Amino acid sequence: MSEDWAAVAKAINMRVSELGWRQRELAERSHVSQAIVRELQHHTVERRRSARTLEALSTTLGWHPQHLLAVLQNRTPPHPDEPTDDGHDLWPRLDALEQRMTELTERLEDIQSNLAIVVEHVRSKR
Repeated sequence: MSEDWAAVAKAINMRVSELGWRQRELAERSHVSQAIVRELQHHTVERRRSARTLEALSTTLGWHPQHLLAVLQNRTPPHPDEPTDDGHDLWPRLDALEQRMTELTERLEDIQSNLAIVVEHVRSKR
């Protein structure tokens, strides 16, 4: 399935403009980091985002929780009053969690490696 991140950026930007918000306000209201909001709005980084991120932004912007996911997947977004179908979102969410866990593990390994270098450097100075 093709993903249209440019359409997501356009939808977010149009809605933020309609609401008269700034990027920081959207980030604060949605509890999504400003860096991620910036990447999405400017379509600078195309990477898989968690369903929770897209849901948080959709809901904050006054849309159905699956609005931005539908835009991303080139589908017609659901009406805000339509019920949320949480059942089929489980696998993508688990995939996103697994991806995030891998990223965090890699970061921790980098930190551990850097810390070992610092400790070795401090010990050699004594």
